[in-house]
Amino acid sequence: MNTPQQSQSLSLTLPDPLPLDSGAQLSPVTIAYEQYGARAQDDSNVVVIFHALTGDQYVASPHPATGKPGWWDRMVGPGMPIDTNRYYVICANVIGGCMGSTGPASANPEETGGAPYGQNFPVVTIHDMVRAIGRLLDALGIDRVHALVGGSMGGMQALAFASQFPTRADRVLVLASAVRQSAQNIAFHEVGRQAIMADASWNGGEYYGGTHPDAGLAVARMAAHITYLSEAGLTEKFGRRLQQRPDGSDGTKSFGFEADFQIESYLRYQGSGFTRRFDANSYLYITRAMDYFDLAEEHGGRLADAFANTSARFCIISIDTDWLYPTEEGRHIVRALNAAGAPVSFVELSSPYGHDGFLLETPGLDEVVRGFVS
Repeated sequence: MNTPQQSQSLSLTLPDPLPLDSGAQLSPVTIAYEQYGARAQDDSNVVVIFHALTGDQYVASPHPATGKPGWWDRMVGPGMPIDTNRYYVICANVIGGCMGSTGPASANPEETGGAPYGQNFPVVTIHDMVRAIGRLLDALGIDRVHALVGGSMGGMQALAFASQFPTRADRVLVLASAVRQSAQNIAFHEVGRQAIMADASWNGGEYYGGTHPDAGLAVARMAAHITYLSEAGLTEKFGRRLQQRPDGSDGTKSFGFEADFQIESYLRYQGSGFTRRFDANSYLYITRAMDYFDLAEEHGGRLADAFANTSARFCIISIDTDWLYPTEEGRHIVRALNAAGAPVSFVELSSPYGHDGFLLETPGLDEVVRGFVS
């Protein structure tokens, strides 16, 4: 596990306005990022990690809001599969996020007194996020990276980066991801957004300085978290077991609406914990960016054309119990890369954890990541 001394929290304001897919421009743009390891003189050891929807730049260092370990500290660090004794690792908070990069909670330069953007923040896309990371690398003087790594939404960013900047990466590792959002996934996102906007404290997104819509955000997190798990994993971990009572007695039914079942208590815990580190507006903007993502549509329906000029090698990893981005989505990416003539390997790993399997101790995952990145 990394310690704070092994990472460095930094931020950089881009020198120029950032053009967005919507036609708007964002300025100024600050990118907050963490760096780990030592950068080689020739930049041959740079690894860029893209985070998922509810992640951030704290991939391998304690989160400042919660004190919890980094979201992938079992994968990134000294001696880990992405070995910070060998690699210089960068992980940045996406634009639209809420951990230091420019987002809805940032000061709107068009408002006096530093009022936050709120719902005046422009809608951003996955490509906008990637464009910002490209600008960050430009500002750091990094022309080409050893590897791009991302899971879930991070995998979307890795694929978009490889398409948008086809000669800037040697390797691209994509875990539990897809090149588009399915109708079902868009529907789950909409349920979460409506939960937030139905909160009495929502106030049209202008809640900064007052009560935040934490109840709605918690429900959004609960609904999304269900999609990250598998039925087998939920059954094994919780089943229909009742929650033990505060006095230590065995679980009994309340014949009311308390958290009688262990799974109910778990989801409520996930929801309440999430509100301590995430902004409701950011949740709206980032889920919308994911919904708009469709790499094939952006290339006239031919996904292979998205990778026509790439010089990278690819590795696509799917989880057999992942129903959010099932294995067929990974195979779809592989077929497109084959059609484009790009070298690609594909691995389906078996895990009881569902979509979250790429974050947890899934058998074989460490070996595949270590082998491909090396």
